[in-house]
Amino acid sequence: MKKYNINKEIVDSVELKCLLISNGVKDDNAVYEIFGKDYRLNVSPLTCNSLLLSDGTNVQLTDLVFLPEALTPFHLRISEDKPALFYENDWIDFVSFHKKTDFYLQKTASGAPYMGNAVLQGCDFVSFQCLWHCEYAASGKPCEFCYAGAEFEYLAKNNQPQPVALAASDLVEIIRYAVQNGDANSTQITGGSTFSGKTEYRHISGYLQAIAESDIPLTGELLLYITPPADLSYIDDYFSLGTSRIACSIEVWDEKRAGIITPGKIHFTSRKRHLQALNYIAGKYGKGRAFSNFIIGLESIETLKAGATFLAERGIIPSASVWMPFGRPVMGSTTAPKLDYFRRIKEMLAELYHRYELIPPGGCGLNVCIEKDIYTYSKL
Repeated sequence: MKKYNINKEIVDSVELKCLLISNGVKDDNAVYEIFGKDYRLNVSPLTCNSLLLSDGTNVQLTDLVFLPEALTPFHLRISEDKPALFYENDWIDFVSFHKKTDFYLQKTASGAPYMGNAVLQGCDFVSFQCLWHCEYAASGKPCEFCYAGAEFEYLAKNNQPQPVALAASDLVEIIRYAVQNGDANSTQITGGSTFSGKTEYRHISGYLQAIAESDIPLTGELLLYITPPADLSYIDDYFSLGTSRIACSIEVWDEKRAGIITPGKIHFTSRKRHLQALNYIAGKYGKGRAFSNFIIGLESIETLKAGATFLAERGIIPSASVWMPFGRPVMGSTTAPKLDYFRRIKEMLAELYHRYELIPPGGCGLNVCIEKDIYTYSKL
């Protein structure tokens, strides 16, 4: 794992990834113009750009060109004819990008565009991040950090129709294209939270059935992010249809803060139901088959450690997505955590993954998630 000198601090690749995600990057137009021709790099945020540090660490590349200069010290520029990261005017590292793809130019046979419905993450995942709208958000209780939830809430307040769920045939077509073109070997299925478990079950089981009946050679994993159902037999059906792992994401362990940051999950679903579903999966299907995402940066190290330890002890993977505060305040704040916070979280999760032999999914790591990067670090 590579070390970097940033603002008189020595940081490693996991820590640098956290800083880049939480602070964003200013990209020079020349980078798009020169390297966008041959690599997976696009000015549209819907393409979920990422870069690779020189040791192969995959990092979300969120371009903050639309925000004032002072809001991020990180820049992506051309140096010695190569793309390079800078901290203000200090060179950090040469970087690279994933290979060129035509994925985002495609439409399904029914006319559904790939862009806006799916993203390529890292070196191995095609991810569907909001296949149906979030009823919690539409009712006025979105998660504060969720950009999609804010959109659903806005549509509901203005009496505008919510987006229609993507058809199963379109989902299969998008996955097949990504796999056959070498863009992915795994898929992630996520939708919005629903009040009725039956509604979400119809969505998910329909997608899984369509994938199972297809000829797609998914050699990696199939991940589900679900609202924990009251009827746990739904979970059994999901696994029987080929699911690798299931997430019921708690996201904020501190329940007082969670009631403000994730009001729908606390008031409609409840912490109890999340834990019931996670324990059910771990107990019946084994260690590492259940996971719960935490948004890193929204609570104290102490409460996050308590939650991550509670889950890890039960064979549930505490996964970790870094909060991106720019443009969407949480509890009135848009201030990213400092290096020491990320360093202590990294050390804490590395120790848990190592002690309880928990292996997160993915190859080179996803864009804003750091659990696989931390697991790699834990082996050192």
